[in-house]
Amino acid sequence: PPKKKDIRDYNDADMARLLEQWEKDDDIEEGDLPEHKRPPAPIDFSKIDPGKPESILKLTKKGKTLMMFVTVSGDPTEKETEEITSLWQGSLFNANYDVQRFIVGSNRAIFMLRDGGYAWEIKDFLINQERCADVTLEGQVYPGKGADGNEKGKNKTKPEKAKKKKDTEKKSNGIKEDNRATNQREEL
Repeated sequence: PPKKKDIRDYNDADMARLLEQWEKDDDIEEGDLPEHKRPPAPIDFSKIDPGKPESILKLTKKGKTLMMFVTVSGDPTEKETEEITSLWQGSLFNANYDVQRFIVGSNRAIFMLRDGGYAWEIKDFLINQERCADVTLEGQVYPGKGADGNEKGKNKTKPEKAKKKKDTEKKSNGIKEDNRATNQREEL
């Protein structure tokens, strides 16, 4: 048996062990558990429409935290983006959707949803806004009402153009870049 220590002599490891013992005996309600420890909600396969793959995603994301990226059209400043997305967040709040908003660029924001089952309803609201260029949800880009003519069309997977541009720029510069150390110096 471990020696009895005075509580004043406990270090961090002792306190952590004591907390584990207390939590082991506690009955924590399922709703109080962190999201990754909660059991997944049962999926009702009768509600799945085989013609719509989004219906499967809706049911699998129900009750889970989900993030969507929203791009504001035009060339807004970060302050304008803050104001526009704040209006959208307020409208969603008034419709009883729990949405948090984070600005990540001069024209981009992240909308974090506590319940991912509502993501497609929120996406539909956002793409119908005048200043919404696009919404990215689960790897799919949905063009909004404020999208340029070349961006409009059916939803598509996000293109990998930026990576290809970098590769072609490296090749066109004529300088060989790699991670090996060399003994030779190159003149600039």
